[in-house]
Amino acid sequence: MATNVSTQFQGDMERYIDKKVLRLAQRHLVVHQFATKVPIPTNEGMTYTATRFNRVPLPFAPLNEGVPPIGETISISQVTGVAVQWGDKITLTDVANLTPKHSTFQQAIRLLSYQVPETYERNKMVNLLAGTQVNFVNQRGARASIVAGDVIDPFTVNRTVSNLKTLGAPLWNGPTETEVYKDIEEGPRKAKADPISHEHYVMVAHPIVLNDFANNSSVQLAWSYSDINKLYINEAGQWRGMHFCESNLVPSFVGVAAVTNTTGTSGSLATATYYTQVTGSDTQNQYESRIYQISASASVTGPTGSITVTTPSTAGFTYSVYIGTNSTFTQNLGLSSSGPSTGPYAGQAVQIPPSTTVVITGIGLAQVPPAAPATGVTVYPSYVFGVDYFFALELEKLTWTRLTEADKSDPLNQLRVIGWKGWDGVVISNQNFGARIESSASNTGTFG
Repeated sequence: MATNVSTQFQGDMERYIDKKVLRLAQRHLVVHQFATKVPIPTNEGMTYTATRFNRVPLPFAPLNEGVPPIGETISISQVTGVAVQWGDKITLTDVANLTPKHSTFQQAIRLLSYQVPETYERNKMVNLLAGTQVNFVNQRGARASIVAGDVIDPFTVNRTVSNLKTLGAPLWNGPTETEVYKDIEEGPRKAKADPISHEHYVMVAHPIVLNDFANNSSVQLAWSYSDINKLYINEAGQWRGMHFCESNLVPSFVGVAAVTNTTGTSGSLATATYYTQVTGSDTQNQYESRIYQISASASVTGPTGSITVTTPSTAGFTYSVYIGTNSTFTQNLGLSSSGPSTGPYAGQAVQIPPSTTVVITGIGLAQVPPAAPATGVTVYPSYVFGVDYFFALELEKLTWTRLTEADKSDPLNQLRVIGWKGWDGVVISNQNFGARIESSASNTGTFG
């Protein structure tokens, strides 16, 4: 018996495409809300400088009758930051906009509108890694000393809070400078009636890190008896003068075994003993998150020396190659034709695809890679800070460009361009106003 089946009529079948597009994974944008916003007026350059008049010492002894004191000398300290221009675009052909069911022009606007705040948030995360005050969990001496079981705990959080209070880091909802000295004449401040507005510091941490903190038995007991009020975006809870906010944009660093290298004679390296180091940046957020250990020494005979490295094969990452003459740290990118040919990193060994042979022909830009954790250990930074710890610099407001008309470069109007441009710089105003906690995590971040 002849039976006609559906596969015979595939050419006559339509496809049903949903009018709605699928959701994207959600990002937790947290850090930018805590930045002190500093607009830089036009025609006043891109560099921001702030001045602090330092305290004078307290008098050592009382005055002698009729004898003036020697007096004190005023000193200042300054911090400097630079506003940097960021931007991106999507270019579509007229056919690419006219033929799909969904308007690719509108989807381009949608995707870039997500990209903008995520870029600003990512920039804050990276720049705050320049904070010099670090508490390593279990009082480890360095990132490389952290082991898999060193998860965040109340002791480390309490230690960080007490250290910041000792240094006088300003508290959120705490007294202003004027109020502190007003109290001397008017007496102590009255207690605030609003229970949510008590004085505190803020910690921004990865959800995986806060999962370990929430699993601590002392924390569980305390939180079970408390009504946790929400004050900030993505706030996860409170603990002894700390408000926790979680963000899945907090970076992490995993230590990986060193990548081997070989020497050659196709560059301009001088005679010396060199060390190379590879880092892997994820292709979505561009964090240098895979930090390979520093290689064994490579003895180069110059002046035409070179070093060859093959980037790892892990997909979803691009790679950078660093070079130096110190066995414990590298301070420069390598020069290589395998890197970008245009832009600020032209000629540098960055953004190199997996499994690529890279020839390092010289010493490139000064740049220090993130410190490597022990091989196989993933380390998460958690940011802790008070008021005015960091400033966000802005030269101009964010601007959008939607080019949809013909011009001399596109006379037949075949292209559609959607783009944005904005200024974003970050400067830490006072290292004493914030700190970083570094820990491992019990959760690997994978299911199964």
